[in-house]
Amino acid sequence: MSEDFKAKEIQLVVFKIGKEDFGVPINQVREIVRLVPITPVPRAPQFIEGVVNLRGQILAVIDLAKRLNLTPAPRSDKTRIIVVEVEDNTVGMIVDEVTEVLRLSTESIDSTPELITTEVHQKYLKGVGKLGERLLILIELAEVLSHEEVEEVRKTKGEEQKEGHKKEE
Repeated sequence: MSEDFKAKEIQLVVFKIGKEDFGVPINQVREIVRLVPITPVPRAPQFIEGVVNLRGQILAVIDLAKRLNLTPAPRSDKTRIIVVEVEDNTVGMIVDEVTEVLRLSTESIDSTPELITTEVHQKYLKGVGKLGERLLILIELAEVLSHEEVEEVRKTKGEEQKEGHKKEE
């Protein structure tokens, strides 16, 4: 478990995918931006939406719902891109809505049920936070992609930069 989840209280960015609430430690989030037009990249894995130019930096953008095998809500003006660092790569992750930033006592966090962790084998599931009647699935965004998938993201970003240079010539 990361250091974030060992403190007495953690500050979380809470977002929705479909009907589910997720929480990630705030220090994993570099920024949250509105959904901007995404340029598709040929031959990219299906969960990679494409790339965007964010203030001069090319970012690969991942559809987090597809990556987690969840059904997203239709894209709307609430849809956001959460920008995170994954293995020295800046990556955007599309979520349906960022709802709040909150503090949660670690006493309110239960470990992920064993059936889920053994069946799904997901190292990014860090626990379940209890907020009254609400349950918050706690994840490590940096762990959502395997090392191989991070390489795919790196290639996707590289392909777009090569294409951009060809267009400029």
